[in-house]
Amino acid sequence: MNLLSLPWVELAVALPLVTACGLHFVKNIELSWRVAVAMTSLSFFMSILAWASTLHEVPSLGASYQSQLFGHVVLRLDWLGGPLFVLVALLHLLTILTTAKVKMTRLSFSGHLLGESIRMATFACIDPWPLIVLLSLAALPPYREMVKRKKPTRVFLIHMLAFIVLLVVGWVGVERHATWGPVVLMFAVLLRSGTFPLHLWVSELLEHATFGTAILFLTPIAGMYAALRLVFPVSPDWVMQTIGILSLVTAIYAAGLALVQTDPRRFFAQLFLSHSSLVLVGLELHTPLSLTGALFLWPSVALSLGGLGMVLRAIEARHGKLSLKQYHGLYEQSPSLAVGFALMGLGSVGFPGTLGFVAAELLVDGAISSSIAVGIVLVIAGALNGIAILRIYFLIFTGPMQIPTIPIGITLRERFGILVLGGLLLGGGLMPQIGVEYFHKVARALQNLPVESKNVVSDPLTVERSLRDTPPPEEFE
Repeated sequence: MNLLSLPWVELAVALPLVTACGLHFVKNIELSWRVAVAMTSLSFFMSILAWASTLHEVPSLGASYQSQLFGHVVLRLDWLGGPLFVLVALLHLLTILTTAKVKMTRLSFSGHLLGESIRMATFACIDPWPLIVLLSLAALPPYREMVKRKKPTRVFLIHMLAFIVLLVVGWVGVERHATWGPVVLMFAVLLRSGTFPLHLWVSELLEHATFGTAILFLTPIAGMYAALRLVFPVSPDWVMQTIGILSLVTAIYAAGLALVQTDPRRFFAQLFLSHSSLVLVGLELHTPLSLTGALFLWPSVALSLGGLGMVLRAIEARHGKLSLKQYHGLYEQSPSLAVGFALMGLGSVGFPGTLGFVAAELLVDGAISSSIAVGIVLVIAGALNGIAILRIYFLIFTGPMQIPTIPIGITLRERFGILVLGGLLLGGGLMPQIGVEYFHKVARALQNLPVESKNVVSDPLTVERSLRDTPPPEEFE
């Protein structure tokens, strides 16, 4: 039996879920942390094997098990979901690994593992209704955590309930071939992506949930996945154009707000909104170049902002919430955190030599070939984000040196997390061709969807089959 034929997708999703149920009854924090790290490590390893089996087209034994249980296969990976599946597992592993000891009492390890299981299942799901259920369930761990911490939940709850209702109503309309169905789905995607003016919940989540939980809920950019699986195959062109225009407005609006924030968490919220909107813009341009750039930028943004959030989280664990109205001079206390902040921040805006550089270049080139105005706005948004990152770096790490009374340098676990993410960003930037070819194949497959699937639902597996059947490009144009 081939090793890759084992049900790795099912195992990678089930392991955190089973462990979460067990850890719910464990009161020892140190033991819970060790078990959670071990299980997320195993889940990450399984996710790599699951993606490898997809790339080599090895039939999985899990498909037959799911068919016996559910009547059809619910969880399966294709070329679109494979790298995102691994990405979610990696972010969860590094987030829990780099959790400072002073923060462990605030983090629910069972909730963390439950969220991991739900998110991994989401990016391994293709069928519309199971995907809608999983996207809805993903809001439960952050909401449960805020309730447990006795934090305000009204804004987050209202937005997530609206998102769920719009998803359900929109897909019912699509199944009935109603013209309003894709429009309702469009609003659901815009809300989940935090597109202006439906963005208030993002800042509220970062303000009231733990930093780690908020990072994991936001950085995979589930709104983009919902757009590709639910909206893109069934929507007329004007719906995708509306998403692109509103995302473009959000990108420049949030970048401008990031320049004037005085709280690190709210700065991160605006930075995330701007970057996630840039990813969505690529869907509207309808060119292989721009769509490839958007798909390539997606994991780059998730890695870089995930790493940036971990650095800010480490700083907050040592100094509490900093005010960005003054200089703090923290470089001498922990130069490694300063280097990590600079690398992750500049990587997110496409600094040369990082993974985001090639992705941003593809997106901007594709935008300019479609519309010069859109390309200019993308460049301005990127420039504003870069200025905002440098401003925050100077405020946190430069200025009069502060002499701490206790050692507050970077820990070995935090150093490992930053090195892993930094290595991926720099390695992908120095050898981008593999990623470019991979996402170019996915972009071509998405654009090769049958014409009828742009207006009606012919088959929920249409996207998957197109991804599977599209031959690899001979060269990237």
